[in-house]
Amino acid sequence: MEVLIVVAVIFAVVVIGVGVFIGGIYNRLVKLRNRFKNAFAQIDVQLKRRYDLIPNLVETAKGFMEHERETLEAVIQARNQAQQARKQVAQDPADPGAVKNLMGAEAMLTGSLGNLFALSESYPELKADSTMNNLMEELTSTENKIAFARQAYNDAVTRYNTARESFPAVVFAPMMGFQEAVLFEIENPEEREAVKVSFT
Repeated sequence: MEVLIVVAVIFAVVVIGVGVFIGGIYNRLVKLRNRFKNAFAQIDVQLKRRYDLIPNLVETAKGFMEHERETLEAVIQARNQAQQARKQVAQDPADPGAVKNLMGAEAMLTGSLGNLFALSESYPELKADSTMNNLMEELTSTENKIAFARQAYNDAVTRYNTARESFPAVVFAPMMGFQEAVLFEIENPEEREAVKVSFT
């Protein structure tokens, strides 16, 4: 009888120990996942600000660039697609597909803005417009904040992925629903350069 009690106690201790161990892994991964979700929230704020600036920028340019309607419409269309992709990621930053869609939409927006800025160089009156210059300064500031927020997000994702892929978490993470998070990277080498927004 005493042997059964000892075996039951040992078994209970082992089960509780394993439960605490797995619970610790789970809690650590939850903490790290919440950190990268919070880091995306900082990107989200800056992207929203960027998307809010773009219609004002296009409206200002429209007054000077009457013959560039196609370029202006491309910017607005790319902005709307990026804004929609941003909303999807904001709902679940842990969704790798949504993050990849946002990266693609951001690449299109960056390209269309680059075309707009290249064409605007041909319009001296636009370059001299104070409203346009103010919008460009705000956009430059926002682009810098996006870059810093993206770096913080990528750092948080890297910490999460490293913890998720390390032993023993790698054994339990898939069973607990922790999937790999995606870095917010720029895939096209030309897009790694900041958007040129200077009118000087």
